This record gives sequence, structure tokens and C-alpha cells, in this order.
Amino acid sequence: MEGFEWLKSGVVLGSILYALIGVLVFWISFIIIDKLTPYKLWDEIVHHKNVALAIVVGAMCISIGQIVAAAIHG
Repeated sequence: MEGFEWLKSGVVLGSILYALIGVLVFWISFIIIDKLTPYKLWDEIVHHKNVALAIVVGAMCISIGQIVAAAIHG
């Protein structure tokens, strides 16, 4: 049963908790960046179809996600 240590309830609950914390940190950081920009990111991407901004925001999301994952993995 040594191969199934990751199925223990403490490990699973810890993973879920860290995932929720990571998503929360990611969402808060996106909101902060949206407030720092002179325009609304979502409106600019969706309504004005600004592809260049969508690519930049996508790269930013990947970067923030990697930072959060590295901080959680520690």
C-alpha cells in the first residue's frame, strides 16, 4: 500500500486547499493588474477584440500561475 500514499485524506485535502489558495491569489493578482491599467482588460479584449492585449494578458496569467505554483510547491 506504499504506492498509494497520495490517496490519504490529509494529502488530498491539502492539495485541494493549496489549489484553492492558488486560484484565490491568482484572481486577486489579476484584479489588481486590471485596476492598475488605464482601461478595463475584459472589455478591451472581448468587446474591442484587442488580440495583442489578449496575448499579453494570457502570458501574464501563465506567469502568475507559475509563480503561485512554485510558491505552493516550495
